[in-house]
Amino acid sequence: QLIFINYNLNIIMTVFKIALLQINPTKSIENNITKGIDACNTAKKQGADLALFPEIWQIGYNSKLMTLENAVTHDSEYIKTFQNLAQDLKIAIAITYLGLGTNKPTNNIAIIDNTGQIILDYAKIHVCDFTDGTEVSLESGAKFKVATLKFNSSSVKIGTMICFDREFPEAARTLMKQGAEIIIVPNSCSIKTCPVLGDIRLQAFRTRAFENMVGVAMTNYPAPTNDGTSCAFNANGKEIIIADNKEDIFIAEFDLDFIRNWQQNEVWGQKILQPKKYL
Repeated sequence: QLIFINYNLNIIMTVFKIALLQINPTKSIENNITKGIDACNTAKKQGADLALFPEIWQIGYNSKLMTLENAVTHDSEYIKTFQNLAQDLKIAIAITYLGLGTNKPTNNIAIIDNTGQIILDYAKIHVCDFTDGTEVSLESGAKFKVATLKFNSSSVKIGTMICFDREFPEAARTLMKQGAEIIIVPNSCSIKTCPVLGDIRLQAFRTRAFENMVGVAMTNYPAPTNDGTSCAFNANGKEIIIADNKEDIFIAEFDLDFIRNWQQNEVWGQKILQPKKYL
């Protein structure tokens, strides 16, 4: 927790820092673990409270590897490695992986707190299982979730979507109604299949923040895997960071007091919703 004091205005700000791990995968799961460990160490040195991986980091979002044989559970070496790392570094880690569904693999994110405990696990609901999609072998998740993430002497209510989820307003709206203050999004989008920067999708993501009065943060793979553009927007829709397409780790800083004051005093979010009239 970083606390900044503006002596002119006498304002104290509680800052929550998310490291957007815009890194390329390797050619093996074992090397992805090693590279992921290095990235989390760097994020900690940069003062991050949470490290956010891109989509299905375990297999580098390789559709050929989206098989039951590669699906892992919380008891796997992969997950336990990052639980131990979170505890050792005292940093929260949002790790992504190929999960084990009822009949098929799932596209998962697990939020591990800085004591090594998994406080939230979510399986992607809007899977790209259409004819030409990359996730035809995957199973859809069941529900959106929000959890309270403690960091230092503070806490934040955090929810998650995964990639394609962010294109559906109902996803972010559901998380907002559950009390989310920040929504994190692992992503895998290329210029060819889903252009981000300068595209309507980036503006839609900004809109998810504004219309729900929540902070949003997304990590994408860099070039040459994808096109980068990892980004974060504040609860008022203002840009915090939009990355380039290069491999790097980018820090997004959220003023939690601003988000809470915005949610309390402004008119969007749930305040004037009239769901009975939307039919």
